[in-house]
Formats: sequence, C-alpha cells, structure tokens
Amino acid sequence: MANHETYYVPAQSKWPIIASVGLLLTVFGGGSMMNGDTAGAGGSLGKWIFFAGALTIAYMMFGWFSNVVKESREGLYSAQMDRSFRMGMGWFIFSEVMFFAAFFGALFYVRTFAGPWLGGEGDKGVANMLWPEFSFQWPLMVNPDPAAFPGPKEVISAWQLPLLNTILLISSSVTVTFAHHALRADKRAATKVWLGLTVALGTAFLILQALEYQHAYHDLGLTLNSGIYGATFFMLTGFHGAHVTMGTLILAIMLIRITKGHFTPQHHFGFEAASWYWHFVDVVWVGLFIFVYIF
Repeated sequence: MANHETYYVPAQSKWPIIASVGLLLTVFGGGSMMNGDTAGAGGSLGKWIFFAGALTIAYMMFGWFSNVVKESREGLYSAQMDRSFRMGMGWFIFSEVMFFAAFFGALFYVRTFAGPWLGGEGDKGVANMLWPEFSFQWPLMVNPDPAAFPGPKEVISAWQLPLLNTILLISSSVTVTFAHHALRADKRAATKVWLGLTVALGTAFLILQALEYQHAYHDLGLTLNSGIYGATFFMLTGFHGAHVTMGTLILAIMLIRITKGHFTPQHHFGFEAASWYWHFVDVVWVGLFIFVYIF
C-alpha cells in the first residue's frame, strides 16, 4: 500500500522497571507510615521509604516524558501513534475512575449498610450487640468505641473553603478549555494566558486545601484516627489533592512547552491529554463536594 503508515516501535526502555520500583517503595512506605511501622532504635523508616519512592517516580516521569517529547519533536510519531496515545490515555483515565469508585463505594457502603447495622437497623441489626449504646448518624461524630477512636468535635462546613475550592476548580476547567481553543486557533499568546491562569487556580486550590487540613487537625479534631468519617474524608480528599498536584505540574510543563514553541494547531495531543486529566480531576471534586461535604 502506497499510503501505509510507518509503525514506530520505541527502543527498549528502563522506565517501566523504574516506575514499578518507585510504586513499590511509595506504597510500602505509605502503608508503614499509616501503621506506625518502626525499625532500628524506634525511628520510623516508613516516611523515608515513601519519599525515596516518590523521588523515584518523579525521576521516572521526568525521564520517560522527556523521551516521549524528544521522539515527538523529531517527527517519529505517525497518526497510528497518535491513536495509540489517545487509547492509552483513555484507559488510564478509566483506571482512575475505578480507583475513586472504590473509595466512593467504601463511603456509600458505610453510610448505607455497615453504619446502620451497627446502630441496630436492618436485617443485620444484630451487630448492635457489639456496642449496644451506639446510635448511627452521619457525619459520625460519636464512634462505636469512642475511647479508642474519639470522633471529631465538628465537621468542615461545605459553604466556606470547600465551596471556594469548588469555584476555583470549575473555573479552571473553563480556563483550560479556553486555552485549548486558543491553541487550536494558533493564538499562542492567549493560550499562555489562559493556561497560566489554570495553573494559578490549581495552585490556589492546593493552598486552600492545606489550610483546610490544618484547621481540621488542630481545631476540629478531624483526623485519620477520628473514626470512619475521618478515614473516608482524608482518603478521598487526600488522593484527590494528590491528583490535583500532579495535574497542576503537568499543566505547568505544558505551559513551558508552549512557551518554547512546542505543539501546533493540528498536533498537540500532549496538551489534550493534560486537559482531559484536568477535567477528570474537576469532575471528581464535584462528586466529593456533594457526597463528602454536603450530604
């Protein structure tokens, strides 16, 4: 076939192995931190293992993405590779959807089934014999065993920092869309302005969430040890915050690349992938705002 595309096969790469090692160290270190794992003279090694894993993943991402950018700039990719990248990004976002679905599922299971059962409701209400004095309500301020897991003094109001963060993230979805349209129209100055504003909004979100966490821990007694409410709250919002951090970094790198003259109106999937990821992060936050903060 005269018009047959050249199928580009990348060279053998060390990056998947490095990524696997980094993930192993990060998960093992994070689990050790949560469980108070100690070693040696009583000093915890969990945080050092976690940071070593995080640095390994950062090194992997920088190196792997640098290779991809270099190959793209050298014109090695064809339409076939573009389709492969799109399919890969689509499946990656699907895996992230399932990741958060697991945590939302845990939240709904506790609120709909496990909690009411412990409170004496439903077919399995016999579980109430474990803590006869326990009465279930959500948010769970008084745990079944308050001596071991004292509940929070208060919960965070949805209509203060969480509402402001919702406005910031929804606005950032609008600005990154404007940046995309500007890039497709070859308006690079406008692209940089809108994308820079998106990065600023993402950074502002992270700062406000850090302030919210400080308020929760020091003023409200809302911690990972404050029972199932605190555990689900920090698991959902914490992992989302990690995704916002990564998304902000990715968009900042896209801004640097655009400043350097990368991308064209016809070929800019790197930017598109970053915007897909950012929209996904924003949708997850809307779900968090509704089901964690409001209801």
